[in-house]
Amino acid sequence: MERNFETVMVEQCAPVLAGLKPANLFRHETRDRAALEGAVAGWNAQFAPKGLRLLILKECPRGSWYLVYLYRPARLGAVLAQPEVADFLRGEGYCLPGDPGSPAGCEALLAQLAGRLACDGAFPHEIGVFLGYPLGDVVGFIANRGQNFTCCGCWKSYSDPDAARRHFAQLNKCTAIYLRLFHSGRPILRLAVAV
Repeated sequence: MERNFETVMVEQCAPVLAGLKPANLFRHETRDRAALEGAVAGWNAQFAPKGLRLLILKECPRGSWYLVYLYRPARLGAVLAQPEVADFLRGEGYCLPGDPGSPAGCEALLAQLAGRLACDGAFPHEIGVFLGYPLGDVVGFIANRGQNFTCCGCWKSYSDPDAARRHFAQLNKCTAIYLRLFHSGRPILRLAVAV
Protein backbone atom coordinates (compact mmCIF):
# COMPACT_ATOMS: atom_id res chain seq x y z
CA MET A 1 0.00 0.00 0.00
CA GLU A 2 1.38 3.39 -0.98
CA ARG A 3 1.55 5.96 1.78
CA ASN A 4 1.60 9.70 1.32
CA PHE A 5 5.16 10.88 0.58
CA GLU A 6 4.91 13.97 2.79
CA THR A 7 3.48 12.08 5.76
CA VAL A 8 6.29 9.52 5.69
CA MET A 9 8.87 12.30 5.31
CA VAL A 10 7.59 14.06 8.45
CA GLU A 11 7.30 10.76 10.39
CA GLN A 12 10.88 9.77 9.63
CA CYS A 13 12.67 13.09 9.18
CA ALA A 14 11.16 15.56 11.66
CA PRO A 15 14.51 16.04 13.48
CA VAL A 16 16.15 16.92 10.15
CA LEU A 17 13.38 19.41 9.34
CA ALA A 18 13.87 20.89 12.82
CA GLY A 19 17.64 21.15 12.39
CA LEU A 20 18.43 18.62 15.15
CA LYS A 21 20.04 16.06 12.81
CA PRO A 22 21.96 16.48 9.56
CA ALA A 23 20.11 13.70 7.70
CA ASN A 24 17.73 10.77 7.76
CA LEU A 25 16.27 8.14 5.45
CA PHE A 26 12.79 7.01 4.74
CA ARG A 27 11.35 4.25 2.64
CA HIS A 28 8.74 5.26 0.10
CA GLU A 29 6.63 2.77 -1.81
CA THR A 30 5.35 3.70 -5.24
CA ARG A 31 5.02 2.15 -8.67
CA ASP A 32 5.47 5.55 -10.31
CA ARG A 33 9.17 6.49 -10.33
CA ALA A 34 8.50 9.55 -12.52
CA ALA A 35 6.03 10.92 -9.95
CA LEU A 36 8.55 10.30 -7.16
CA GLU A 37 11.30 12.08 -9.11
CA GLY A 38 8.88 14.97 -9.71
CA ALA A 39 8.04 15.15 -6.00
CA VAL A 40 11.74 15.14 -5.07
CA ALA A 41 12.52 17.88 -7.61
CA GLY A 42 9.58 19.97 -6.41
CA TRP A 43 10.55 19.64 -2.77
CA ASN A 44 14.19 20.41 -3.55
CA ALA A 45 13.15 23.69 -5.17
CA GLN A 46 11.12 24.59 -2.08
CA PHE A 47 13.68 23.30 0.43
CA ALA A 48 16.72 25.07 -1.06
CA PRO A 49 16.21 28.33 0.91
CA LYS A 50 15.93 26.25 4.10
CA GLY A 51 19.24 24.43 3.47
CA LEU A 52 17.57 21.05 2.87
CA ARG A 53 17.84 18.58 0.01
CA LEU A 54 16.17 15.28 -0.94
CA LEU A 55 17.94 12.50 -2.81
CA ILE A 56 16.79 9.07 -3.97
CA LEU A 57 19.56 6.84 -2.62
CA LYS A 58 18.26 3.42 -3.59
CA GLU A 59 15.65 1.77 -5.76
CA CYS A 60 14.62 -1.79 -5.10
CA PRO A 61 14.77 -3.49 -8.50
CA ARG A 62 12.41 -6.30 -7.45
CA GLY A 63 9.86 -4.19 -5.64
CA SER A 64 8.32 -0.80 -5.84
CA TRP A 65 10.12 0.98 -3.01
CA TYR A 66 12.86 3.57 -2.72
CA LEU A 67 15.13 4.86 0.01
CA VAL A 68 14.82 8.64 0.06
CA TYR A 69 17.39 10.70 1.93
CA LEU A 70 16.61 14.12 3.43
CA TYR A 71 19.71 16.04 4.43
CA ARG A 72 21.21 19.40 5.18
CA PRO A 73 24.27 19.63 2.86
CA ALA A 74 26.10 22.16 5.04
CA ARG A 75 25.59 20.18 8.26
CA LEU A 76 26.36 16.85 6.60
CA GLY A 77 29.47 18.31 4.99
CA ALA A 78 30.69 19.47 8.40
CA VAL A 79 30.18 15.96 9.84
CA LEU A 80 31.94 14.25 6.94
CA ALA A 81 34.84 16.74 7.09
CA GLN A 82 35.70 15.85 10.69
CA PRO A 83 39.15 14.22 10.56
CA GLU A 84 38.09 11.14 12.53
CA VAL A 85 35.02 10.62 10.30
CA ALA A 86 37.11 11.10 7.14
CA ASP A 87 39.66 8.56 8.43
CA PHE A 88 36.85 6.13 9.24
CA LEU A 89 35.33 6.46 5.77
CA ARG A 90 38.75 5.98 4.14
CA GLY A 91 39.14 2.82 6.21
CA GLU A 92 35.76 1.64 4.92
CA GLY A 93 37.01 2.06 1.33
CA TYR A 94 35.58 5.46 0.45
CA CYS A 95 37.55 7.69 -1.88
CA LEU A 96 37.45 11.08 -0.22
CA PRO A 97 37.38 14.16 -2.41
CA GLY A 98 39.75 17.02 -1.72
CA ASP A 99 37.34 18.65 0.70
CA PRO A 100 34.59 16.37 2.06
CA GLY A 101 33.01 19.45 3.68
CA SER A 102 32.34 21.09 0.33
CA PRO A 103 29.01 20.51 -1.46
CA ALA A 104 30.82 18.64 -4.24
CA GLY A 105 32.65 16.51 -1.67
CA CYS A 106 29.44 15.69 0.15
CA GLU A 107 27.74 14.69 -3.12
CA ALA A 108 30.70 12.51 -4.13
CA LEU A 109 30.52 10.61 -0.85
CA LEU A 110 26.74 10.22 -1.15
CA ALA A 111 27.21 8.83 -4.67
CA GLN A 112 29.61 6.23 -3.25
CA LEU A 113 27.12 5.37 -0.51
CA ALA A 114 24.33 5.02 -3.09
CA GLY A 115 26.56 2.67 -5.09
CA ARG A 116 27.09 0.51 -2.02
CA LEU A 117 23.36 0.46 -1.27
CA ALA A 118 22.66 -0.65 -4.85
CA CYS A 119 24.85 -3.73 -4.48
CA ASP A 120 23.37 -6.98 -3.27
CA GLY A 121 26.25 -7.47 -0.82
CA ALA A 122 26.41 -6.62 2.86
CA PHE A 123 24.54 -3.56 4.06
CA PRO A 124 26.90 -0.58 4.41
CA HIS A 125 26.65 0.06 8.16
CA GLU A 126 28.86 3.13 7.78
CA ILE A 127 25.62 4.77 6.67
CA GLY A 128 25.29 5.77 10.32
CA VAL A 129 27.76 8.64 9.89
CA PHE A 130 25.69 9.86 6.91
CA LEU A 131 22.67 9.89 9.25
CA GLY A 132 24.45 11.91 11.92
CA TYR A 133 24.94 9.08 14.41
CA PRO A 134 27.96 9.53 16.69
CA LEU A 135 31.05 7.95 15.15
CA GLY A 136 31.68 5.89 18.29
CA ASP A 137 28.24 4.32 17.95
CA VAL A 138 28.76 3.53 14.27
CA VAL A 139 32.16 1.97 14.97
CA GLY A 140 30.73 0.13 18.00
CA PHE A 141 27.85 -1.27 15.93
CA ILE A 142 30.21 -2.56 13.24
CA ALA A 143 32.74 -4.01 15.72
CA ASN A 144 30.04 -5.68 17.82
CA ARG A 145 27.86 -6.74 14.87
CA GLY A 146 24.92 -4.95 16.41
CA GLN A 147 25.27 -6.68 19.80
CA ASN A 148 26.50 -5.50 23.24
CA PHE A 149 25.03 -1.99 22.96
CA THR A 150 24.50 0.13 26.07
CA CYS A 151 21.20 1.63 24.90
CA CYS A 152 18.87 1.23 21.94
CA GLY A 153 16.62 3.97 20.61
CA CYS A 154 16.81 5.75 17.28
CA TRP A 155 20.03 3.75 16.78
CA LYS A 156 22.15 1.45 18.94
CA SER A 157 24.45 3.37 21.23
CA TYR A 158 27.75 2.06 22.50
CA SER A 159 28.58 4.95 24.81
CA ASP A 160 26.94 6.71 27.77
CA PRO A 161 23.41 5.21 27.97
CA ASP A 162 21.97 8.13 29.95
CA ALA A 163 23.18 10.69 27.39
CA ALA A 164 21.90 8.49 24.56
CA ARG A 165 18.46 8.16 26.19
CA ARG A 166 18.23 11.95 26.63
CA HIS A 167 19.15 12.47 22.98
CA PHE A 168 16.67 9.83 21.79
CA ALA A 169 13.96 11.44 23.94
CA GLN A 170 14.70 14.83 22.34
CA LEU A 171 14.41 13.35 18.83
CA ASN A 172 11.22 11.45 19.71
CA LYS A 173 9.64 14.54 21.26
CA CYS A 174 10.50 16.55 18.14
CA THR A 175 8.87 13.91 15.94
CA ALA A 176 5.72 13.82 18.08
CA ILE A 177 5.38 17.62 18.00
CA TYR A 178 6.02 17.82 14.25
CA LEU A 179 3.50 15.07 13.51
CA ARG A 180 0.86 16.79 15.64
CA LEU A 181 1.49 20.10 13.88
CA PHE A 182 1.56 18.47 10.43
CA HIS A 183 -1.68 16.55 11.02
CA SER A 184 -3.34 19.74 12.27
CA GLY A 185 -2.54 21.45 8.95
CA ARG A 186 0.88 23.08 9.41
CA PRO A 187 2.66 22.97 6.01
CA ILE A 188 6.02 21.22 5.84
CA LEU A 189 7.74 24.41 4.70
CA ARG A 190 6.65 26.08 7.94
CA LEU A 191 7.94 23.10 9.90
CA ALA A 192 11.33 23.19 8.15
CA VAL A 193 13.69 25.60 9.88
CA ALA A 194 16.53 27.37 8.12
CA VAL A 195 19.81 26.48 9.82
